[in-house]
Amino acid sequence: MNIKEIIVVEGKDDTTAIKRAVGADTIETNGSAISEETLRRIEHAQKKRGVIVFTDPDYPGRRIRAIIEERIPGVKHAFLAKEKTIAKNGRGLGIEHASDEDIRHALLHVYTINAGEHFEEQITLEDLMLARLIGHPQSKERRNKLGEILNIGMTNGKQLHKRLIMFQITVEQFGAAVAQLNQEEQDA
Repeated sequence: MNIKEIIVVEGKDDTTAIKRAVGADTIETNGSAISEETLRRIEHAQKKRGVIVFTDPDYPGRRIRAIIEERIPGVKHAFLAKEKTIAKNGRGLGIEHASDEDIRHALLHVYTINAGEHFEEQITLEDLMLARLIGHPQSKERRNKLGEILNIGMTNGKQLHKRLIMFQITVEQFGAAVAQLNQEEQDA
């Protein structure tokens, strides 16, 4: 599997994991304090080949994603669930610990946010409450599983609502994902 876009990752180990899983070029941010030079390289890459932001599912990864998204409109996003990025010894978290199969799956299910475009809210906060994704004792676990099913990453309640709108998740896609989530809970 070869990826045309340049994948933005956090470090060398992430690059190694990406290149092990797919044919792709990467740009490393080397931490959450992205330099101006790195942002210019990402901007150039976006103009030439497109960019996929593929950062760790933690605070620094979300911060890098937000900085890039604000500066460079139209980048694509790939997400992996936190559980799929935990080191085998349990110490550490990151794309570098993910399996090749999980990396390929994430890269096949990327999302693009069209900058400046306004999207209508299809799924309301009330829908999230009814689906027990906010305001419920198991909301956090349910959001994490839903994020994995929809390939939109881990979120809090507010971020989930925002991502559902940004990534134009339809009522049908949302309903199917919630049904799958409910079925998995019943089967457990």
